[in-house]
Amino acid sequence: MIIIVYSETTASNIESSLGRPEYSYYFVLKEFRPLLEQLGIVVAVADPAREVDVIYRNAIAHGQPCVFLSFSPPHKTEVKLTCPTIPIFAWEFNSIPNEIWFDEPRNDWRTVFEKVGSAITHSNFTVNTVLQAMTPDFPIVSLPAPVWDRFAARYDSSAKVLQKPVEIEVSGTVLDCGVMDLASDGSCQHEANPRILRSREQAGPDPVRVSIDGVVYMSVFNPYDGRKNWADMMSAFCWAFREVEDATLVLKLTHSDVQGALDVLLETLRRVSPFKCRVIIIHGYLSDTEYEKLVSATSYVVNTSHGEGQCLPLMEFMSSGKPAIAPCNTAMTDYIDENNAFVIDSDLEPSHWPDDPRRAYRTLRYRIDWGTLLNAYQESYRVAKEDPARYARMAQHAVRCLQQYCSRDLVQDRLVAFLADHPGLKRDRMALAAKVPQRDAQLVHAG
Repeated sequence: MIIIVYSETTASNIESSLGRPEYSYYFVLKEFRPLLEQLGIVVAVADPAREVDVIYRNAIAHGQPCVFLSFSPPHKTEVKLTCPTIPIFAWEFNSIPNEIWFDEPRNDWRTVFEKVGSAITHSNFTVNTVLQAMTPDFPIVSLPAPVWDRFAARYDSSAKVLQKPVEIEVSGTVLDCGVMDLASDGSCQHEANPRILRSREQAGPDPVRVSIDGVVYMSVFNPYDGRKNWADMMSAFCWAFREVEDATLVLKLTHSDVQGALDVLLETLRRVSPFKCRVIIIHGYLSDTEYEKLVSATSYVVNTSHGEGQCLPLMEFMSSGKPAIAPCNTAMTDYIDENNAFVIDSDLEPSHWPDDPRRAYRTLRYRIDWGTLLNAYQESYRVAKEDPARYARMAQHAVRCLQQYCSRDLVQDRLVAFLADHPGLKRDRMALAAKVPQRDAQLVHAG
């Protein structure tokens, strides 16, 4: 089989595209690619409209079935191709776009789904959302990015909850706000302290070293994405640990340019100061080795978003045996429960589709309960310090749950079954099979 793949963001432009719309599709494709290479020959394209059908016709001519997997939201998926096309997308709202604006029919996702005839998403929540808008028998399946195998290899059931300080190197900017004076204008005035790291003004080409210790809470997010709701995450942390010196929140920012976001982050911290806990903000590149060290230093992974299409960082850390602080809604209902996480309460509130420039209220998202987030921080800290047996059970359960959600074997089996029943691929396989005896008969006649 020939498997054509596409993502608008590629290895050549990912650095400049971090944090921009749909940049995460690159990482999803990156996780899927080894699995796809076990199923067929993978061909990446840069311009689906021009390249896909050329490859498709050539594949069919050589007796090979062919499918196009578009790692893109539906409104950016090509719908006029002859090649069987399957959009692979993430979604976290309780309805899909069902209106047309700017005279673009694809803005109504139902139009796209009717044209391509099937879809792949990453959660049962999104599957149900699509089926409500389409028909109960519309071909769609939940296939999360298969990250479990790679990160579960880092799980160490014998590791202690509280470890010795871990030092990592960051090529970029690190702000250690636990040892900074937050001035009234939101800037940082450094004191003479060996833990003080590099500010925005001091960023340079050399890596900066940061030592991380204590009960460590970790979150990875795009600071410009309001759906991540990081202000609640930070304010509740600083309030919960105002008098606690060994609680550390590490924020790994994913965006190519966070200059403006850093000001807003620091302003948020200034408003809740003074506090004795430590907040570390990292913006920069981490090698695989340094990222593994950061994972090992983490006690809990934190998510306070209004909803998730799947949430790769949460999946990665939990696969590594890190319990979570997170709500149980949208995609997270597939793998978050009270045995592997301190669950944050949440309720529905009006919202808009992120790709709708009108910002019209047409859908719902989840608003977290700040009080339960505060309680989750405090109880998780108590467990880390006083109940290592419960922590170990939560860590083990996190690994098992993520295995059942995003292991490579599970995702591959579901993908193979989905492609076997795909109408377009079944049509092509039947056509190719019908040609075989005709070709053999011609060869016999010629002999």
